[in-house]
Amino acid sequence: MSTPVTAVRAGSDYAELSRRIAAAGLLRRRPGYQAIALGSTLALYALVWVGFAVVGDSWWQLGIAVLMAIAFTQVAFAGHEVGHRQVTASRRTAERMGLVLGNLLIGLGQGWWVDKHNRHHAHPNQLDHDPDVAPGVVRWTHDQARTTSGFQRFVTRWQGVLFLPLLTLEALNLHVSGFRSAFGRQVPRPAREGLLLALHVVGYLTALFVVLPPGKALVFLAVQQGLFGVYMGLSFAPNHKGMPVLGPDQKLDFLRRQVLTSRNVRGGVLTDWLLGGLNYQIEHHLFPSMPRPALRRAQPIVRAYCAELGVPYEEESLPRSYARALHALHDVGTPLRTDGRG
Repeated sequence: MSTPVTAVRAGSDYAELSRRIAAAGLLRRRPGYQAIALGSTLALYALVWVGFAVVGDSWWQLGIAVLMAIAFTQVAFAGHEVGHRQVTASRRTAERMGLVLGNLLIGLGQGWWVDKHNRHHAHPNQLDHDPDVAPGVVRWTHDQARTTSGFQRFVTRWQGVLFLPLLTLEALNLHVSGFRSAFGRQVPRPAREGLLLALHVVGYLTALFVVLPPGKALVFLAVQQGLFGVYMGLSFAPNHKGMPVLGPDQKLDFLRRQVLTSRNVRGGVLTDWLLGGLNYQIEHHLFPSMPRPALRRAQPIVRAYCAELGVPYEEESLPRSYARALHALHDVGTPLRTDGRG
């Protein structure tokens, strides 16, 4: 699942693309848009909690759990934009906003995530560099699959089928990773990160067990956190899964490294909202600080420029993107399903 190395041009193709994008005014921050977008996201988050309090001790709370999973993911998208400095150029302001949005409101460690995500952006889909293709519960290459044993080998063998059920545990994985990085002092301000994460967990669980009896509270917790993980996973899965995985020593220039390993998702305004603008993955990887509303306008410029250079530009419908991602995961397990071993 690696791609052949293409020649790296001496000139800067990316510099020329940047000039065209800048000339179109697409790199300017949009404070008005950001204020409305962030305000509406926080309003949705608050409204869902109000709904939780109003509904009270009722199984209708499962509907609130679904809405809360959506609200949490939308807050995560806002934290993603803050982390990329789309909202503000100030590092300190972005850091503080990220801590509130990530750590306090949804329990995701912003410091841990920003570091991990920046490494992903620098080397997308590159083994030994991109943490998103490091071997874990999911394996991304045949070589990674062959090193598995025991229960992990079973999971890898059927990971294309198990991927969606596994996503129900993704929120838990993100929460644990945030706490681990804070208490392991792997982030710049571990005490602050850990305190805000703890406040989220205490506040969230207190609200659940004060309003609901234990049984309903646990069901709410499972549904809300499970769907939060599924929504997060399904928002990120179409972007790089099923695209070329680069070997650790393969070298591509910046433009080709970003374009060849990324996939856009075709769709309209609803798709833009549901996926938090991540459906313009190619443009986002080329210009991470570009505000979300500019990505749609940048797309025809980037696509036309890639055509000029002869660089493949991948764009699929959302169902086709999921099919490609799941097929790639299933393909990684093929040797384990055919070798006859347990």
